[in-house]
Amino acid sequence: MLEFKAIKIDKPVDLNFILGQSHFIKTVEDLYEVLAGSVPGIKFGLAFTEASGACKIRCEGNDADLKELACKNALAFACGHSFIIFIKEAYPINILNAIKNIPEVCNIYCASSNPTEVIIAESQTGRGILGVIDGLLPKGIEDPADIAWRKDLLRKIGYKL
Repeated sequence: MLEFKAIKIDKPVDLNFILGQSHFIKTVEDLYEVLAGSVPGIKFGLAFTEASGACKIRCEGNDADLKELACKNALAFACGHSFIIFIKEAYPINILNAIKNIPEVCNIYCASSNPTEVIIAESQTGRGILGVIDGLLPKGIEDPADIAWRKDLLRKIGYKL
């Protein structure tokens, strides 16, 4: 028998995070190295949940508050071989490809600062992530003013000339 749940990611409004799946205990160290080496000045906390052996939540980071937040959220959704990373002083776009290139990373479910829910299935054996609900419902199709706002934002934050 399966039970389905939606677990909200608990975080400050504008904080970015990445949720993914991996398969090996060294994930926590490999993620740490990639994050620390990707963006000068990045602040991060991460948690990885083991699905075998000791089945511990492994937590690391260079920011104590973000590390604590990652541990708290990993414990809340408690799905084996999953990881969550919270970041400041960088955006997911700065680190996603490096994370995807870690050999043991299997999947990225979400990279967002939106309100997010993790959809999980729980059996007698454990829990697994089925997917996510990332953000809110669309409010229509963008008009010329919306297009101008989008283009201005990308230039303001330095992603376009």
